[in-house]
Amino acid sequence: MKTNLTKKQFLSIAAIIVIGALLGVLILTKGSAPVAKGKEQGHSEKQGHTEKQANAGHKVAKANEHGGEKRSKVVLDEAQMKAAGILVGSAGPAKISTVVMLPGEIRYNEDRTAHVVPRLGGVVESVRVNLGENVRKGQVLAVIASTGLSEQRSELLTAQKRLSLARTTYEREKKLWQDKISAEQDYLQARQAMQEAEIAVQNARQKLDALGASATSAGGLNSYEVRAPFDGLVMEKHISLGEAVKEDASIFTISDLSTVWAEVSVAAKDLNAIRVGEKVTVNATAFDAKATGTVAYVGSLIGEQTRTAKARVSLANPNMAWRPGLFVNVEVVSGQTEAPVAVAAEAVQTIENKPTIFLSVPGGFVAQEVSLGRSDGRVVEVTKGIQAGASYASTNSFILKSDLGKASAEHED
Repeated sequence: MKTNLTKKQFLSIAAIIVIGALLGVLILTKGSAPVAKGKEQGHSEKQGHTEKQANAGHKVAKANEHGGEKRSKVVLDEAQMKAAGILVGSAGPAKISTVVMLPGEIRYNEDRTAHVVPRLGGVVESVRVNLGENVRKGQVLAVIASTGLSEQRSELLTAQKRLSLARTTYEREKKLWQDKISAEQDYLQARQAMQEAEIAVQNARQKLDALGASATSAGGLNSYEVRAPFDGLVMEKHISLGEAVKEDASIFTISDLSTVWAEVSVAAKDLNAIRVGEKVTVNATAFDAKATGTVAYVGSLIGEQTRTAKARVSLANPNMAWRPGLFVNVEVVSGQTEAPVAVAAEAVQTIENKPTIFLSVPGGFVAQEVSLGRSDGRVVEVTKGIQAGASYASTNSFILKSDLGKASAEHED
């Protein structure tokens, strides 16, 4: 059956087809856009994740740039190192001393300490020195009026007069005997009398010498001058003007402090470590000072209460820094051992509660955590962390620690 379409109908059908085609294209366009956007977003996220991984890998490499447990680098050139006084040393084998630390106290050198007594009772007329004053040997410390001294001097003067008379008589009798005028017996008696007078004078002088007094004094027969037995310092003074003192009273204590003793308490287990004649190091506990002394005595008895023996170290004291009563520690070297790898003790710093040294690298230093072994205060053994031959900051490494701390604080800010 043949269907004839009018022109109007044909145009309507064509319009419907075009509209349908446009609607189809529009629907297809809206459906594909989200998919493309999702793909694009997924690609962007994937790219960002890859960049983050790359950045993270760079940071780890920087942190482990020097390997192991090393920390950040402190950049310093040679001029800055010189200005800071930082020296570079080389780790290597060393002998480490085994040190025994013994407590002690500074005492007077008893061989150079005198408790001055007047030797004669009397009344104090004058006191010439004060507590803490330096005195010279023979210097007058005090003057005492003593009746006993007056009697001794009078005895000497009497003996001298008798000797003078006896000599005159002897000379006369000798001449008379030689001239055959008098008998030999008279001459012999005169000679005997003179010899007895000489003995009396000598005896009187020796008594005065024993008292430390001269035969005469500007102050009178009873004036007794107490003099210093040697150069030293007046450590104690128990005398005052007008005081009556006895012959055995200790009126001054004088000590020569150019040398002192460090009296040490030695436990029984350490007795084999300290020997007479051995050199030891004495360290003050109240301030930073040390000196080398010589062991002068080691006691052979152990105290019943303390269970320790006494030892004595002779110590030179030219600057009077070692004062009696000062507490000290005495270092005694009991032996030596070999350490394969050791560094200077002052090179070790504590960072995050771990012992650390600063290794020298081109352009600066890097902090390296280490494990330590034996130490004698001068060098310390390194058991882990570095090998022999490694270069490190041997002095003033605390400056590097400070710079590292500042860098960490700035990074955190």
